[in-house]
Amino acid sequence: MSPTEEDQHDTSAERFLRLVQAKRRGTLKVYLGLAAGVGKTYRMLQEAHDLHQHGVHVLLGYVETHGRAETVAQLRQVPLLPRKHIFYKGRALEEMDVEGIAQRRPQVVIVDELAHSNVPGSRHEKRWQDVEYLVAQGISVITAVNVQHLESLHDQVLKITGTDVTERIPDRLLQLADEMVNVDVTVGELRARLEEGKIYDPAKVPTALAHFFQAENLLQLRRLAVREVAQLLGRQVETGSGGAPAVSAARRNDDRLLACINSNDQAAREIIRKTSRLADRLSAAAWYVLYVQTGHETADRIGLATQRHLLHNLQLATELGAQILRVKDDDIVGAITRVAAEKEATLLVCGITSEKGLWGQLSRRGVTNDLLRALAHTNRDLDIFLVTY
Repeated sequence: MSPTEEDQHDTSAERFLRLVQAKRRGTLKVYLGLAAGVGKTYRMLQEAHDLHQHGVHVLLGYVETHGRAETVAQLRQVPLLPRKHIFYKGRALEEMDVEGIAQRRPQVVIVDELAHSNVPGSRHEKRWQDVEYLVAQGISVITAVNVQHLESLHDQVLKITGTDVTERIPDRLLQLADEMVNVDVTVGELRARLEEGKIYDPAKVPTALAHFFQAENLLQLRRLAVREVAQLLGRQVETGSGGAPAVSAARRNDDRLLACINSNDQAAREIIRKTSRLADRLSAAAWYVLYVQTGHETADRIGLATQRHLLHNLQLATELGAQILRVKDDDIVGAITRVAAEKEATLLVCGITSEKGLWGQLSRRGVTNDLLRALAHTNRDLDIFLVTY
């Protein structure tokens, strides 16, 4: 490593150390990548080594090298905690030893594969919950994840790559991050690394290149990753966190978003995720999810599957940071306009089917259409964002 690179790593380590020392709760730092193979684990291990050199008590809580020689070479000097064995269906499986980390109480712990689902019987169902627990215990965590694992991006990632990413993390975890680093490489460089066998087993390379690792897919994922980091920086400027100077109250955004959903599972999910992204992008003061239950949607009139989907969608909204509002009213439009006024909403997010064309749908009767007509006769400064499904 050149002297310039060493200086850069020292500066990064010193800055993170200042954050660690300034807080009672643990500090959270996230290395974000566009896809596997960009070098997130390598960068985390470099920082762990630098912190260790500064006399910080660092522990490698869980590291997944995937057998990559350059990553394995970074496993030096910094203590590595043995993995915990959990028996499941007659097999001994390895997981991160969360209790062991809490007992040793390092200043900083390295936790790889943030979106990982733990083996049943573990302390938590998801590794991101392990990280939340450790941070709450006052232990600072450096972790890594790819952008396609963000809950609010699920629908976009599915459209971009055709891959249904099942292991996801709530956006609120990244919103709590004190630092986020975009581990960026060019699309050409990443595909070259894949072809050279530095990411996957050679037998898997042709399939990966033809599907998830298509150049167009990677370009769009790269854009999402850059945008995510930029939004965190924007939030830090707004709030004065992460060492950034706070913006005066007069300049802060006071937008309040109100997402209107019904028991339609697919539409509600898309509306919730889209509103989450809008609220994040606008640095909104608050956002709400409103479900108006009519007399036709009481528990004895809708199926168990519909009820289950509705509860899951409301849980999703909570995980993404929304406040849930449930009202009973047969006048859906009246209920929406009343709640929008009570919450001083500045933007309504509603769904509309894309069947037979958007303009054709707008010309027909329906709740969204009636809502548009009703709002046209009010004097409130309220915009509407339509989500097609």
